Amino acid sequence: MTLRHRPWEEAADFQIGLKPIAPGDWLEGGEADPAARKDTLIAAYRGLVWAETEDSRPAQAEVWEMVEAALGPAPRPPDLPPLYAAARRVPDDLCLMEKRDGQWRLTALSLSAGSFFTAEQVIGRSLAELHGPVTGFAERFLARVQRIFEGLRPELVLERRNWTLLNSAALHTPTSGPIRSRIGEIDPAQAGDVLNLRVERQTLRRLPRTGGALFTIRVWLAPLDSLRDDPDRLAAFARAWGAATPELRAYKRFDLYDDLVEAFLRGSQSR
Repeated sequence: MTLRHRPWEEAADFQIGLKPIAPGDWLEGGEADPAARKDTLIAAYRGLVWAETEDSRPAQAEVWEMVEAALGPAPRPPDLPPLYAAARRVPDDLCLMEKRDGQWRLTALSLSAGSFFTAEQVIGRSLAELHGPVTGFAERFLARVQRIFEGLRPELVLERRNWTLLNSAALHTPTSGPIRSRIGEIDPAQAGDVLNLRVERQTLRRLPRTGGALFTIRVWLAPLDSLRDDPDRLAAFARAWGAATPELRAYKRFDLYDDLVEAFLRGSQSR
């Protein structure tokens, strides 16, 4: 997998960073058969990768229509929830947000590449509850994000990008324990091969008919070693790692990887 995005070059702190893009650029693609990957996961771990509330089916059906409009018509399996049927056509995870009791809440999601959370953990949560783990989110960003959701126009597609570093090449990472427990086993000389840049490309758009909002998450992965081929990209990563704010480092647990990243950077300089 080749990284299409380099968000570490944009900011050293957590940012909302939502920017408008052309509707034709909404879905990036880049995976030959996402249905095969997602069907395997839902068969083995349904509660981890799929959840819905009882009243979400009308908005789910609109998501299917939006994906069909973007990718072209396709038969919809009648035995599948509409949101999951739509998710099988794209690499992205699809998260449906709807207004319930005055709060924007997650009413359905297909989560095949979750970063340390599961579908059953987050279904029904509000914006504030979903972002609770992000250090300082409520104080710095919650009101702004709520305004974005309220003011989202049907013709507008917003995009943001996010990144982290993990000692895992798996897309499906529901829990942190098994991954982080192996950090001590990593040979610093192999850090570039074992550590992976994990980039999330996210979009947000309104559902015109039902009034909900669809949040998409497309995860891209590449070994840290892939930066060696481009000195400018490598230098940008080194700057971002060193300049990351304490809040960002704490949220993403960069401290767990400091020694390994330093070994990788030293080795890159000596080549």
